[in-house]
Amino acid sequence: MLPLPATDPGTPHVLSVTELTRSMRELIEGTMGELWVEGEVSNYRKQASGHQYFTLKDDRCQLPCVLFFRPGLRHASMTLAEGMLVHVRGMMTVYEARGQYQLNVNLIQAAGAGLLAAKFEALKRKLSAEGLFDAERKRPLPRFPKAIGIVTSPTGAAIADMLNILHRRAPWIEIIINPVRVQGLGAAAEIAAAVEEFNGGGLPPVDLIVVARGGGSTEDLWEFNEETLARTIADSAIPVVSAVGHEIDFTISDFVADLRAPTPSAAAELVAPDSATLLRRFEQLGAAIERTVRERVRGHQAQLSSILRSALFREPTSRLQALAQQLDDTTERLARGASERLARARQRLEAVRGRLREHRPDQLLRIRRQEVAGLGARLEHGFAQRMGVLRGRLEHAGNLLRVLGPDSTLNRGYSITRAEDGTILRSVAEALPGAHLRTRLADGELRSRVE
Repeated sequence: MLPLPATDPGTPHVLSVTELTRSMRELIEGTMGELWVEGEVSNYRKQASGHQYFTLKDDRCQLPCVLFFRPGLRHASMTLAEGMLVHVRGMMTVYEARGQYQLNVNLIQAAGAGLLAAKFEALKRKLSAEGLFDAERKRPLPRFPKAIGIVTSPTGAAIADMLNILHRRAPWIEIIINPVRVQGLGAAAEIAAAVEEFNGGGLPPVDLIVVARGGGSTEDLWEFNEETLARTIADSAIPVVSAVGHEIDFTISDFVADLRAPTPSAAAELVAPDSATLLRRFEQLGAAIERTVRERVRGHQAQLSSILRSALFREPTSRLQALAQQLDDTTERLARGASERLARARQRLEAVRGRLREHRPDQLLRIRRQEVAGLGARLEHGFAQRMGVLRGRLEHAGNLLRVLGPDSTLNRGYSITRAEDGTILRSVAEALPGAHLRTRLADGELRSRVE
């Protein structure tokens, strides 16, 4: 109930707009106190004073909010953006000049932190199962790059720190910056397009690419957890270094890149060789080369001194004459040895010829031919004798067959009686009454029936 001043019961009390608005403010602030509200950020704007104005809304209602700038407030590291789901804590009040209630915010937290973490883990498991995080596909970075491409915001502190370190460590390296947004909706697509530009030849060629961003909240770094950017980094033909956030921050880009640097400054330290260290190394190598050359020169000098002191160098004519005489002796020994070997070879050849004459192949062949001819004649004679004996036996068997054969028996008055099926009858018991018989005689055959 609004506190109204006492009046005459018959006269209505009329409030001014200011009085009513102030009463509403006192009522709201006195009864609601501090509270938490969840909603989606819309109509966000930030004034030059640092104060931030926005509206929290859900699917049916909306609530005006104001976040007054105060140094040291915990929301300082969080950047609000359209569509962000947040939890805010504050006091309900009424802005009297407009007559609207609003929430004076003193603390902001990301409402989607749990959801973002779940999305992060789900995408991490998916890409890991595809092998995008495997160490085998990671490529080594060039040890001495000539040109480095950097994909980052051109106005952030990260690029300034990186350039200082790169120029200090390796001033000869060419730095090509492809500027992009590094947070907010659509930043991942810009970063992926910048990496593709380095690969597609739209920019001068580089030996490696660094994707960099300074620290921030989970929401600030979320664009580096997008699948599109992760796959673009994995498909890059140029090695990619991910340098996002602080050392404790991890993004999907870190896992899929060829190398993860804990910070952008650390990335600059990793990709650029230290010129001072290289100079010291060159000096060490130069000293080692100088020592090696000096030792070899001393060795060659000693060898030259030995040659100068040798008899060949001091008396070359005598030495050459001695060598010529040795050559003559060697030639004579070789000629003598060759003659002796030739004589022995001739003796062996004559001995072989003598044995060949004693065992002439043509004579042996003639003898063997005669022996074969004799064996053939004996074989032919034996075969003829054997055929005569077999022919006589055959004729004798033919004569016996003619004498003892069935035809001769029939000619002597005998006959052969058969049944209708051709069976020879050997007994009268085999001839049944009514049976038809065939009887063969010497000059023909008779047919009969048994009565």
